[in-house]
Amino acid sequence: MRHMGGERVTEAVASCVALLRTAADRDWEAVKAGRLEWSCHKTAFHIAEDLIAYAGQLAGRAQDAYVPFEITLDDGTDNAGLLQVIETTGALFAATLRTTPREVRAFHPYPFRSANREGFAAMGIAEVLLHTHDIAEGLGLSYEPPAELPQFVLTTIFPHIRPGPGPEHWRTLLWATGRGELPGRPAVTEWRWRNNLVLPTNRLTLQGVTPAAATDLQTGGDGGFEWIDGGPFHGTREAAGMVVKAYEEGVHRPEWGLFVLVRREDGRAVGGIGFHGVPDEEGHTEVGYDLTDAARGHGYATEALRALTDHALAADEVRALIAAIHVDNAPSQDVATRAGYVRASVEEERTAYEDHDMERDLRLYVHRRRPTAAPGTPCDGPSTRTTGTMSDVRHIH
Repeated sequence: MRHMGGERVTEAVASCVALLRTAADRDWEAVKAGRLEWSCHKTAFHIAEDLIAYAGQLAGRAQDAYVPFEITLDDGTDNAGLLQVIETTGALFAATLRTTPREVRAFHPYPFRSANREGFAAMGIAEVLLHTHDIAEGLGLSYEPPAELPQFVLTTIFPHIRPGPGPEHWRTLLWATGRGELPGRPAVTEWRWRNNLVLPTNRLTLQGVTPAAATDLQTGGDGGFEWIDGGPFHGTREAAGMVVKAYEEGVHRPEWGLFVLVRREDGRAVGGIGFHGVPDEEGHTEVGYDLTDAARGHGYATEALRALTDHALAADEVRALIAAIHVDNAPSQDVATRAGYVRASVEEERTAYEDHDMERDLRLYVHRRRPTAAPGTPCDGPSTRTTGTMSDVRHIH
């Protein structure tokens, strides 16, 4: 999946300026921008502010807060001049995206306090498209951006939003941001986009896979990652397909999806790890992992599984993680054991086989959250119940 964030920003800015230039002779200060309280002039300037701010975050590698600067317009700047500012800040942002290495992440507050270049590109494009829509609505103009732009935004920073029917990405984005309606869906009054989650370990980063990257992986691409020889493994592609299916059904939750293992030393991907779905009503979810052939034997899978397990068990909704591993796959069993998983009881495995259709050549490994109790209160014994989703066991090692 070739990185095209800069090109997409350029295309978004061009569509914005081309439309607004047709109304440059009108009074933008006197007209509100659609449903916003801002005037069309203030909203147009806000587009430029966002573009340069995102460029600054990436170029400055900001890690803890927004870079403390802002831009201003010269006194007397007319609408034509303001459009030039949008074009210029867009060009600076696009250039920053093109020259920023893939592994760079910079501060953004929501929801995981950082974003990569694709995330910043999607946020910048969203600002351009949505606020151009607002201005157009205020001025009585018709606006519809190139179709691939709202699709890129939705599949990159709105992974929790089920796409509309067919190619209705623009209508879906307007609905998801409280600017329109979709048949059968309630009106949106509050919304946030979601950048991908990244979990650091000593030698790796576990990078959350967006629906855009998952679609590319599923169809034979690299997902935007630079893989070592032999990758990605077929299990990662299968897991990417699960992400795409969940996204299309509107049930994808990014923190319970797929992560790619990226080495810190060289930024190259070595494998995949993730969940088979959200935790069930009993607080159980299944994990799976794989490595490319060239990355095996270095402890990467164990390191990644420990990090993912610690992160998941810190969530209130999780009581236990489960790995279903083929009886002949001793290396994968060793990974689970080193990461703190224990072989399930005979009764638990029997329940998985008989009640949940787990394949007979799979063995069940479990990592339970340590029970907490008030001082002097005995802790409950280990659960003897297994996951309720074993009918769809697909281990990716």
